[in-house]
Amino acid sequence: LIQAEVEIFPLGHVFRISRGARTQAEVVTVTIEKDGVTGRGECVPYARYDETLESVIEQVESLPADIDRETLQDTLPPGAARNAVDCALWDFECKKLDQRIWETANIQKPEKNITAYTLSLDEPENMFKQAEKNSNRPLLKIKLGTPYDMPRLEAVRKGAPNSEIIVDANEGWNAEVYSQLAPQLVKLGVKLVEQPLPANKDDDLIGLPRPLPICADESCHDRKSLEKLIGKYDFVNIKLDKTGGLTEALLLKNKALEAGFKIMVGCMVGCYVTMSPATLLAQNATFVDLDGPLLLAQDRRHGLFYDESWDHPPLKDLWG
Repeated sequence: LIQAEVEIFPLGHVFRISRGARTQAEVVTVTIEKDGVTGRGECVPYARYDETLESVIEQVESLPADIDRETLQDTLPPGAARNAVDCALWDFECKKLDQRIWETANIQKPEKNITAYTLSLDEPENMFKQAEKNSNRPLLKIKLGTPYDMPRLEAVRKGAPNSEIIVDANEGWNAEVYSQLAPQLVKLGVKLVEQPLPANKDDDLIGLPRPLPICADESCHDRKSLEKLIGKYDFVNIKLDKTGGLTEALLLKNKALEAGFKIMVGCMVGCYVTMSPATLLAQNATFVDLDGPLLLAQDRRHGLFYDESWDHPPLKDLWG
């Protein structure tokens, strides 16, 4: 039996990026039950890819009750719906075998990782306050992608002088703007910039000065997307809702490393269960951004444990 339902989690504060704002996380929870065993997975539909809560539930409900992970990869395209079902199948298999996910997947047991903490796009004075409040965190992520980015970044650096900073432009710049901003980003100690240009403008990155690494986010989905990124990006940001689940994400990570890319592991604004499978991908990644639960006002019980800016693998009662 496969079931899908919508669950709402309020955020601790309004979360803004260059494409809009939100006050809550909307997740689709998928449960798979058979012979008294229940597996659970979650996803966050993303409007950027024309996904809605309704379209994701429709995809999930179209699947046969006996779907397995291998068949699923060819039945649904990469995206949120396949992610939730894939992760539910992993959880089901772990519980059925009475194993932890790393044993079932035959991979390295995950350790805790430092996660970035994301500051919402806001006026410079408010971003200064956000940064100052979180200045104890070793890694901050800043949402930019507007014509007024430098005052915001300068305010964050002033508020958190000792934190490392990564920047996510969310496709908000063009090649000329990026070329002008890049030296200033370096001067302010930025370690990485995500998706500076729109995904359909990747070719404009060829030949641009590269004073700091560039990471593909919206341009990277699954293994099929990697070839066109070579020579344009230094990192790829692997997100389960883009790959369509842990199965493809593990394969993507291996292929990306073989192709010479460095790895960032990211997330949508989701909750504990949404993040849990990504903790396996985070092992040995250069940058980890799994702060979704830290942005919520309230989450599930038996959650991921966050120790300051360290995120820990999920407890058995939660997932995997």
